[in-house]
Amino acid sequence: MLAVLLVGMGHCTPAAAQRIENSVAVFAALDKVTAKISKLEVPLNQTATFGSLKVTPRVCYTRAPTEPPKTTTFVEVDEKLLDGKEKRIFTGWMFADSPGLNAVEHPVFDVWLTDCAQPRASAQRPAQPGSPPGTAPGTGPEPSPSEGDLLRRRRVPR
Repeated sequence: MLAVLLVGMGHCTPAAAQRIENSVAVFAALDKVTAKISKLEVPLNQTATFGSLKVTPRVCYTRAPTEPPKTTTFVEVDEKLLDGKEKRIFTGWMFADSPGLNAVEHPVFDVWLTDCAQPRASAQRPAQPGSPPGTAPGTGPEPSPSEGDLLRRRRVPR
């Protein structure tokens, strides 16, 4: 991961993309027999059933819309067997931008992460550098405009 250093007033601080914790993981699930794709919105630490699979997300992270997308979840997938027992067939991280990287391998069903939903309150977010003390997070000074913003705002000579 590439870190950019911001220099100001005699100290260096690494610039890092803030991850946003979400309360719901959103999956797509494919039944290979019927070719039907279903959307599963599963609250964290709860289980959704798709066919014989049981999907339980533990965390779901996204980034702010101004950052490069990176949506990840840690999930456990169990299969309900014909004898009534359950078998863990997947435990690990899924990445929305690389669904084939860590996929559930099953002969009848595919499950992959598509998004996260319902961001949690950002009480743990640190105050922006330069914010007055006691200012609520996220209410600090406006971010500097990007080059694209400047180009869109440029006046056209008459």
